[in-house]
Amino acid sequence: MSASNASTGEIAISDQEFADFQKFVHHSAGITLSAAKKALVSGRLLKRLRHYQLASYREYFQLIMNGQEPAELQTALDLLTTNETYFFREPKHFEYLRTTILPARKPGEAFRIWSAACSSGEEPYTLAMVLADSLGTTPWNILASDISSRVLAAAQTGQYNMERAEKIPQAYLKAYCLKGVEEQAGTFLIDPKLRSRIRFLSVNLNASLPETGTFDVIFLRNVMIYFNAETKRQVVDRLLSVLKPGGYFIISHSESLHGITDHLKMVRSSIYRKA
Repeated sequence: MSASNASTGEIAISDQEFADFQKFVHHSAGITLSAAKKALVSGRLLKRLRHYQLASYREYFQLIMNGQEPAELQTALDLLTTNETYFFREPKHFEYLRTTILPARKPGEAFRIWSAACSSGEEPYTLAMVLADSLGTTPWNILASDISSRVLAAAQTGQYNMERAEKIPQAYLKAYCLKGVEEQAGTFLIDPKLRSRIRFLSVNLNASLPETGTFDVIFLRNVMIYFNAETKRQVVDRLLSVLKPGGYFIISHSESLHGITDHLKMVRSSIYRKA
């Protein structure tokens, strides 16, 4: 059983309790939580235990699994699958998009990108700035998806604390971001014209995909490190089914598709192209 620390108000999570949440997240999202994530799990769920005045993580696990609080299961999944991100993360990907992929696009067709693990929205909004700057009046749109409904709701607002703007180039910041004033001081808002080009959608990549159409580029970054090899193969196969021939598949520099698929050819580190 979990033990409470009366002096700090903290509740310890046992190995068995952590194992229960590992199985839950893997079954629900295909994500493998390593033993190093034990502190993350306990830290992110502690407020939920306090909210329900529970004495242990076992009690909270029982609460989300017995259907007593149906919405709480999604809340737990949101908390355990959300990853930290920021604008223009791994900037070489956006530079390659701007200098190589976009100039070679087929004229006359709407250019489509899927940000398949968009978290709190920084990646799709970064993509939107690059597309708006590079394509002018050429039609384009972005699908931004995540398993977490909580971060998607935040992403859709397009509003961020000003310190989040640190990595955004000044020209883009002036062109596509609105500085908050009065009660919104200290924040900035993504231009509604850009936000209107992005469709936010809750998608579990570990399940059958919804109807999305096809894409010229798919970004799947900083999520596959949490998948085992078999889940990686399944997720990549699903996404490749909606990637156009000749389309680009972009992962994080810390990830690899080695041994995962034969349908992509690496054109640069972490950047692949479909045959």
